[in-house]
Amino acid sequence: MSHPHPELGLPPVLPKGGLRVVALGGLGEIGRNMAVLEHEGRLLIIDCGVLFPEDHQPGVDLILPDFDYIADRMDDVEAVVLTHGHEDHIGAVPYLLRLRKDIPVVGSQLTLAFVEAKLKEHRITPFTLAVKEGQRESFGPFDCEFVAVNHSIPDALAVAVRTAAGTVLHTGDFKMDQLPLDGRITDLRAFARLGEEGVDLFMVDSTNAEVPGFTTHEREIGPVLDNVFAAADKRIIVASFASHVHRVQQVMDAAHAHGRKVALVGRSMVRNMGIAAELGYLTVPDGVLVDVKQVDDLPADQVVLMCTGSQGEPMAALSRMANRDHRVEVGHGDTVILASSMIPGNENAVFRVINGLMRLGATVVHQGNARVHVSGHASAGELLYCYNILRPRNVMPVHGEVRHLVANGAIAVRSGVPADRVVLAEDGVVVDLVDGRASVVGAVPCGYVYVDGSSVGTITDAELKDRRILGEEGFISIFAVVDSATGKVLAGPQIQARGFAEDDAVFESIQPDVTRALEEAAMGGSADVHQLQQVMRRVVGRWVSNRLRRRPMIIPVVVEA
Repeated sequence: MSHPHPELGLPPVLPKGGLRVVALGGLGEIGRNMAVLEHEGRLLIIDCGVLFPEDHQPGVDLILPDFDYIADRMDDVEAVVLTHGHEDHIGAVPYLLRLRKDIPVVGSQLTLAFVEAKLKEHRITPFTLAVKEGQRESFGPFDCEFVAVNHSIPDALAVAVRTAAGTVLHTGDFKMDQLPLDGRITDLRAFARLGEEGVDLFMVDSTNAEVPGFTTHEREIGPVLDNVFAAADKRIIVASFASHVHRVQQVMDAAHAHGRKVALVGRSMVRNMGIAAELGYLTVPDGVLVDVKQVDDLPADQVVLMCTGSQGEPMAALSRMANRDHRVEVGHGDTVILASSMIPGNENAVFRVINGLMRLGATVVHQGNARVHVSGHASAGELLYCYNILRPRNVMPVHGEVRHLVANGAIAVRSGVPADRVVLAEDGVVVDLVDGRASVVGAVPCGYVYVDGSSVGTITDAELKDRRILGEEGFISIFAVVDSATGKVLAGPQIQARGFAEDDAVFESIQPDVTRALEEAAMGGSADVHQLQQVMRRVVGRWVSNRLRRRPMIIPVVVEA
């Protein structure tokens, strides 16, 4: 197997007739999915999603792919093909279109409806092309065929990209549920036909590659929800992804069967389900849906609230309910259902919400104690089926952390794909398909781009480190006035601290040492204000480390008089 190495240099010029693939996100992480295909000097982008921040990225709203690789080649982009409507595949489209607004955005009807609603908030009117399974469209040298795949959102598509260099099949996110709620299964007949034609590079979803067997059918969730609804005697609150149309459908059906009304909570939930209902992907039983403002007038045993926040997101509805910071007050006897699996890295946040809800007296039903969610991704058995049906010449696992990519690559090898034809790449690694063989040829810079409020890309890792220090270690400011002629300290040093258990009086013992160090430095010729500030920083930092066992952020200020 080909492994990316830190010492990889910039890639050479793409050989004539070759195809280049560069993932700008989604390889080595769950989210931020974006792949750039290059052929004959033209570019095709598959997906453009966001990554949600973790605890060590305080204040960050979203993380985008790094567009620097293509920023000066935007005129070469033929189209952006979107496989489905989840945020980790479409969330960064508005930021990409800021660089060039007329890039054709290609996807299924529901996917484009979600994207257009998002772009409207950014005041961008896109040029879109709606496609269906079985349809073929050409974008420059890229001939794209769209294939139906089953996922946890309707209207998901895989895309087969035919070029003079070979055929690439990108699955997007998929599974092989044989009894889907909407009756739309992954089109294995199309996979088999493509396999007969010849797939030169198979870019395949890796998320569940470590999970043996087959992913459970969505239909098995219905009876579980029905049992939970039957046992609940007060309000039911269900948290799910704002785009999980199938799960919302099951909740509405269960509510209708048990004589309950459903209110949607959360802006994204209301928006997405409105779109899904309007386009016919969500069937709302008569009289079931009510406005959230009406639930206060209904008996508790007739209410279902469908909200966001299943991943413990701090500003989502469920987290605010757990923190008593929401108009909906969770109380004793309420039942809360977390109808999603935990995205890796979100475990602590989710358990924090569960504990908060249980502290308020709620019964919490989640994947750990009931089958209230099934994954939207193919498990190892399904991946093996795909390899055997397609018999690809080269394999490039995508969409997953490193452990998922490695596990997927191992499945490919067990199915008979030669080990040297399985390319394990991470974000920024450049893979060329030349003369039927895929190989790593270099790497391009590919960092995190942070969205922080209205700021995009201006927050750096150094500033995030400062935020972590402020949050974990506290803050000390030191102020002193120094005579510019004699170096004598005229006022101060004044020391103030924030985030410390100790009172500011604890710093009185260090003040004489700071004064002495400043005057010695000035007499020794260190009259520069910056140097004197560093002297104060070192003296106080050493004292705080030894005495209080802390490493806070220290801001020294010296004023000359």
